[in-house]
Amino acid sequence: MRALFWSLFIFGSIANGGSVAQKLIDIPGGTFVMGDVGGDANEAPRTVSVAPFRLMRLEVTNDQFSEFTKATGYITDREKERWGWVWPGGRWTCVDGADWRHPQGPNSSIRNLGNHPVVQVSANDAEQYCRWRKMRLPSEEEWEFAARGTDGRRYPWGNARPTQSAPFRTNLGRIKCCAPEDADGYLRMSPVGKYPTNASPFGVLDMAGNVWEWTSDKFPGVPYERVIRGGGWGNNPYCLRVSYRHGNRPHYGLDMVGFRCAAAAG
Repeated sequence: MRALFWSLFIFGSIANGGSVAQKLIDIPGGTFVMGDVGGDANEAPRTVSVAPFRLMRLEVTNDQFSEFTKATGYITDREKERWGWVWPGGRWTCVDGADWRHPQGPNSSIRNLGNHPVVQVSANDAEQYCRWRKMRLPSEEEWEFAARGTDGRRYPWGNARPTQSAPFRTNLGRIKCCAPEDADGYLRMSPVGKYPTNASPFGVLDMAGNVWEWTSDKFPGVPYERVIRGGGWGNNPYCLRVSYRHGNRPHYGLDMVGFRCAAAAG
């Protein structure tokens, strides 16, 4: 599937007195092999068919999420519980005062980071945002299809593993798992769309690295967890493969997990 099939759809929404354009890409749907024979046990390959749908080209940013909270007065799960999960490297740490405005705790800030992906948002928060935009979270199958198309590639751009040397494909962590690494210029999140060469076959960006993304599906065998996809700024290339699966409780917020929205075709 080549660039000539890419199609951008502009979804206009008026909120808080301003006009916000959500760029959606038409995903034509089709049949593909989901999974990776060389991956984890839960990545066993299977043939899946996906109906046409639309997906945000980029992850939801701090500015976009801020517009949502200002327009609705919405309070996130992390703001209610007053703590969030933070990844300093080595293990997840529970940090008091971590929320979407303070991703690593009270001494951190999103000031001047409006074009970075919003994090410390739960699956519940993400669903509320998407619903406000008259959209939804993508299913796990839709997410993987949009990331890889039908040719079995391991990463959105192909089969070449990303590296921590120029030219950079994406924002990732140390090659030896798993800790933050700033060789690409960003210790944690980078601006959305920073690396245009990481586009999927349909032109969707940032589907490997930067931040993980919530989906609408429960994790197989663990019904109290929700699937996240794509890997993030603290992960190595193995975790950035389009078939790699992980799960978190839907009310959790983490400083390496964000989201993008999907919508019906047409």
